[in-house]
Amino acid sequence: MPIQRPPLAPRQKTSSVEIYWKAVTYRTVSVYAFLLFAVVLAVLYMMYPETYSGAMSKVSEVIGAHTAPTAELTAKQAKFVNLDGRVQVKKVNSVQWVTADYRMALDKGDLVQTGGDGAARVTFADGTTYTVQSDTLVTVEENSVGRDSETRVAMHINSGAVDLATGTWDSPKSKAEVSFSNAVASVQQNSRAAVRSDPKTNEGEITVSSGTAELSTSDGRQHVEIGRWERVTVPTSGGTVVKSNVLAPPDLAQPMNLQPLIVPDPKRAPVRFEWKPVPEAVTYELRVSTTSMFSRIVEDRKLTGTSVEITGLDQGDYFWDVLATDEEKRVSAPSDTFKFTLATQGKGQEMMLEVGSTELHGNVVEITGRTEPGAALIINGEQVADIRGDGAFKYFTSPLTRGSQTIVLTGQNRRGGTAIKRIEIMIP
Repeated sequence: MPIQRPPLAPRQKTSSVEIYWKAVTYRTVSVYAFLLFAVVLAVLYMMYPETYSGAMSKVSEVIGAHTAPTAELTAKQAKFVNLDGRVQVKKVNSVQWVTADYRMALDKGDLVQTGGDGAARVTFADGTTYTVQSDTLVTVEENSVGRDSETRVAMHINSGAVDLATGTWDSPKSKAEVSFSNAVASVQQNSRAAVRSDPKTNEGEITVSSGTAELSTSDGRQHVEIGRWERVTVPTSGGTVVKSNVLAPPDLAQPMNLQPLIVPDPKRAPVRFEWKPVPEAVTYELRVSTTSMFSRIVEDRKLTGTSVEITGLDQGDYFWDVLATDEEKRVSAPSDTFKFTLATQGKGQEMMLEVGSTELHGNVVEITGRTEPGAALIINGEQVADIRGDGAFKYFTSPLTRGSQTIVLTGQNRRGGTAIKRIEIMIP
């Protein structure tokens, strides 16, 4: 008998399953992670403020330690602190001449050339300054700083004239040199000298106005010590050097250095110039310029007396010096340069001039502050070139001598308003 099987139950239909997802980018994940990290930091700060501040200080110190070498390297570079007229630079690894500016650092092998109306002042890491006069071509030969603060700076005069001044060095082994075609001079600390080189005659000379220097000929056969107001002339190759005394320049009396002269009408007001006599001098030459390096002279007077009044000067900043000449027609080096400001009285109120901070770097003072946008500012007789659009400024003085010093800031705005600030500082 056949077995009957029950009929199979019909299969039930399964419902379809739908899956949804949303793409999340790495950027979104990063944003959420940053927000979560910020929330955690905020909670930690609220719960443990002292521990949090200490940890962040340590992080800042670590970061600062890594950035310190860059700042130190910048401080060791030679740079321009004054530029007048046409000044060009050819870097050691370049074949093109470019216009010099204050942001440009000078390295070993760089060439600096000034035009007929140009002049430039270069400062090195040890505070030594080289003033490159007009129509001069020089080469940066050395700029090094040793571990024991021993510095060595040097410049070669291919043609023209350079004045240099040294400050107080941290190491007695430091050297500041200037050379020309057939000799090299080593200038001691706290000294000033003027060096000239004539490529046509292959003759050079150095005149020391303060401190001492030592000159050696290129063949090493002649060595000469040079004192204050002494000059050494080096003739063509093979000749004997000639040492002689030079006439000292006069001491200036008035207008005093950094003195503001506020008058109703500058164009008609007489400005009286006066200096002390030099016993051997028979005539004097007064020079008045609108630049500290005398690349633009507005008055040049030959006088037998020691004072004169000059009218016709426009309002503005002026620099002046005097040279003496004796009966033998010997001309002295220029005197110290004094600066004065001629301003119009009653035009506007005194300008805004604020000193923010002063910081001592050895015997150099860093000054920061704020003045009016577009104003002219002079600190210790030097024009402040780096004034930002909002009036903020930063300035490094020339090396100062030890003891109590007064730094004078003199400003003038476009309305004719003036301001003078004096800072008393002690150089250890």
